[in-house]
Amino acid sequence: MRLFTILAGTGLLATAAPALADPTDPPPAIVVSGNIAFVSDYRLRGVSQSDTKPAVQGGITVSHKSGVYAGIWGSNLAGWGTFGGPNLELDAIVGFKHTLFKGTADVGLTWYNYPGGARLTDYVEFYAKYSGTKGPVTLTGSVYYAPPQRALANYSNTPFSRQQLYDNLYVTGDGAVALPKTPFTLKGHIGYSVGNPGLGPNGTSVAPTGKYWDYGIGTDVTWRNLTLNVSYVGTDISAADAARLAPQFTRGQNGSGSISNGTAVVSLTAAF
Repeated sequence: MRLFTILAGTGLLATAAPALADPTDPPPAIVVSGNIAFVSDYRLRGVSQSDTKPAVQGGITVSHKSGVYAGIWGSNLAGWGTFGGPNLELDAIVGFKHTLFKGTADVGLTWYNYPGGARLTDYVEFYAKYSGTKGPVTLTGSVYYAPPQRALANYSNTPFSRQQLYDNLYVTGDGAVALPKTPFTLKGHIGYSVGNPGLGPNGTSVAPTGKYWDYGIGTDVTWRNLTLNVSYVGTDISAADAARLAPQFTRGQNGSGSISNGTAVVSLTAAF
């Protein structure tokens, strides 16, 4: 479709002078945006979803001037969190964003989907975020809540689990400081997750070890529509706790090291 549009526009330019946009025109009612990213390691809440290997990710969002938006986002997977099929995570997102008390409120839900994967893999999570900016500083607080559902159930081999359903709560704080007159933005993140203390129906858990912290600190470097990010990401999951989740929770799933160990993560994102 994009190629067709470019070719059609080229043909029109051959027969007519270009029309300049009127700066007084109102903003469009619907805006389509997207991005594609290459990451050295897909970390979800501090835990590698790509077996500490690179991943290709991308998404597209359609936003209405009312604040309503919908989108999809996808990434390849490996190791922990894969359920067969094409080893792909494909999320559907709907939400509403609006200005509130000089900041921005954002509420919605995400459907985590693993196409062609094992049964009982997909789950729904609701979120609420609030962000505010003062000068070069932006602060964001977020709450994510997944209600009890089969993908979050405890299927551990204990006589007391009985496939008990669990919910999952994730609370985060994020900060960003744009350095004036430079392309650099310093970023920090802290998150706390509470959920299933065992393993789910496919041998994984949205909250490994039941409760844990994750963190990240890094910087963005932006040039035009490209953003390079370099961050250090980690968790407080101990070696002993990680060992209880072996072999699924290790690199290559062969006991060679925890996928929650701290590491440097590099990403390059192109927005369009």
